[in-house]
Amino acid sequence: MYHHFFRQTLQSFGLVGLLAGFNFTPTYLHASASSDADALLAQMTLDEKIGQMVQVDSAALKDKADVRKYFLGSVLSGGGSDPADNSPATWKKLTDEFQAQALQTRLKIPLLYGVDAVHGHNNIDGAVIFPHHIGLGATHDAKLIERAERVAAEEVAGTGVRWAFAPCIAVARDVRWGRTYESFGSSPELVGELGAAAVRGLQGEVLGKNSVLACAKHFAGDGGTTNGQDEGDTVCDEATFRKMFVTPYEPSIKAGVGSIMVSFNSWNGVKMHGNKHLLTEVLKSEMGFQGFLVSDWAAIDQLGTNYQADIEMSINAGLDMIMIPAGPGEGHNYAEFIADLKDSITLGKISPTRIDDAVRRILTVKYQMGVFENPWTDPALTAKIGSPEHRAVARECVRESLVLLKNEQQMLPLKKDLKHLAVVGSAADDLGIQCGGWTIDWQGKVGNVMSGGTTLLAALKKSVSTNTEIIYSPDGSDLKSADAIIVVVGEPPYAEMKGDRADLNLAAADADLIAKAKATGAPVVTLLYSGRPLVLGKSLETSDAFIAAWLPGTEGEGITDVLFGDFKPAGKLPRPWPHDNSELNCAAFAAPATSPLFASGFGLTYDADMKPKEFKTAALHE
Repeated sequence: MYHHFFRQTLQSFGLVGLLAGFNFTPTYLHASASSDADALLAQMTLDEKIGQMVQVDSAALKDKADVRKYFLGSVLSGGGSDPADNSPATWKKLTDEFQAQALQTRLKIPLLYGVDAVHGHNNIDGAVIFPHHIGLGATHDAKLIERAERVAAEEVAGTGVRWAFAPCIAVARDVRWGRTYESFGSSPELVGELGAAAVRGLQGEVLGKNSVLACAKHFAGDGGTTNGQDEGDTVCDEATFRKMFVTPYEPSIKAGVGSIMVSFNSWNGVKMHGNKHLLTEVLKSEMGFQGFLVSDWAAIDQLGTNYQADIEMSINAGLDMIMIPAGPGEGHNYAEFIADLKDSITLGKISPTRIDDAVRRILTVKYQMGVFENPWTDPALTAKIGSPEHRAVARECVRESLVLLKNEQQMLPLKKDLKHLAVVGSAADDLGIQCGGWTIDWQGKVGNVMSGGTTLLAALKKSVSTNTEIIYSPDGSDLKSADAIIVVVGEPPYAEMKGDRADLNLAAADADLIAKAKATGAPVVTLLYSGRPLVLGKSLETSDAFIAAWLPGTEGEGITDVLFGDFKPAGKLPRPWPHDNSELNCAAFAAPATSPLFASGFGLTYDADMKPKEFKTAALHE
């Protein structure tokens, strides 16, 4: 506590500038964080403790002074809760204003600002957008993912945000689930390994002054719900549940993840937000998780019809911080939550010991991160947002994530001096489709969603020789003179709930574009932008080469790096690829006689001399 109160004392005399001459490292950053938290906890009133347990969406805070009034411990910007012009400078101003309110409270406890930075700092204009988790999973490269998340951490911190609700540790078993792209893959081992790498990238080897707090999510079973229903029920025995959905969190806990978000879903009919056995007995006691648990978006509201009882159930189950998106007059809101929680404590429904445990965990993380000494945004990090160095890492992630599914007669790589190269499909010049959901808007959107990115069409124009004519024909109506045709198809942007689909067939309009290109007699390369494997039908056969590009983000040149042979395809499927709609759940491949169209780990490449390998039809069923 010494450094915190030393600074307060200097501030009270207007002498805080004297600190500039002292280059000390606060002792509480690591070993003493817990004791510092205890010392601060002993001075707190019940109102101040409750405030630390509350996280409010910025859009619900009509008056920023409510941060000071209610001693709030955290603010978030959910999907769509962005400043009007959405620039880094405006974000920095917004988060600093909220922080200023927190630092005017009696104990001057800084707040943590959080965002869903799930593939880069995807809320703000001009940031670098990485491939979604499914694409990163195809790289099978933990070191690369750690580097990517370090870049994301710098961009997040550059806007005054010190908490990213990432990585997603879901093991997506059924591709009907609309959040499949947020999962690194269908294997708990792969998800566990890459999730821990993401934690290290965001936080560093230990939580410290340069960390962005990671948030492993959503504990647990979100990827195993019946029929892939979002927020549904995962039905299995405990041994299966632990092996498939709990053990992937162990590597992240060992990596020191400071927060874990609890899932909307149920396990055998019991909502996770009320499951004391899993949250307290398993996660905190058995697995030794030392950070704090945060709820999902208004998730405790789903526990029952009595809000005060919902609060009691969730806090007693082990929740430490509650995410509350609503403001006064908008349903169950933060003012109501605070009043009801205080009443429950007074009535003895929640013990003071449980409250102290929750607040101690939150304060300890804040001390470990050094936010007491460094609560403000570092402008040097703001200047790095969207930098060429950051984009280079994302470009590398794109090219390493591409999975070459077919390369008939060594069609790829393409020559850069083709006379006429046709490009078909509106997705080829659509940054919104290229990035997918959780890009500026919660559900994403089509079109030029942000500045600084490079579509595939723009990347192609940069890559070919000056003698090559690129013919862009979105509807495939102008293909007569093409020497080769690139067809870009895929899913429109979506996110949770709205992304759930029972029919995963490639859209008929996309299949028609591929067929139209093939009818010209020119060789056809098909690129698929999708958040999951789709049922390809005849479109795979119709294409001479086929690449699963996932949702690659803003750096389209990572795709042209591979198309033209500057780099070999390296991606391997992070999950099996189904033949048809009867195989959308990984369990469909359990029978010995059944095999996927492409198995996990499948991915073709080029020969060492950069000439493509000959495609063998038998490889389809490896």
